[in-house]
Amino acid sequence: MSRIELVDLDIDDKEIQNMFTAVTAMLGRVPNSYKVLARSPLVAKMLVPFNAVVQREGAGSVLSTKIKEMVVIKTSHINACSY
Repeated sequence: MSRIELVDLDIDDKEIQNMFTAVTAMLGRVPNSYKVLARSPLVAKMLVPFNAVVQREGAGSVLSTKIKEMVVIKTSHINACSY
């Protein structure tokens, strides 16, 4: 059970559905972090495009996708999180 209730993928809110569609196109699925983020659609509108730039190669980022992924894995390992 999560501490913060996740927003269901079948919600009737059109803005949130659009966000879930965009996240699925970007990541192939909707991670739980985005289901929590959907609780605040205004923040989601700002964070999803920013996250796309930060996580993808090109789009103004200096680091390669490989380096970014290594940082994610190392951070997960240090924090004893499953990845």
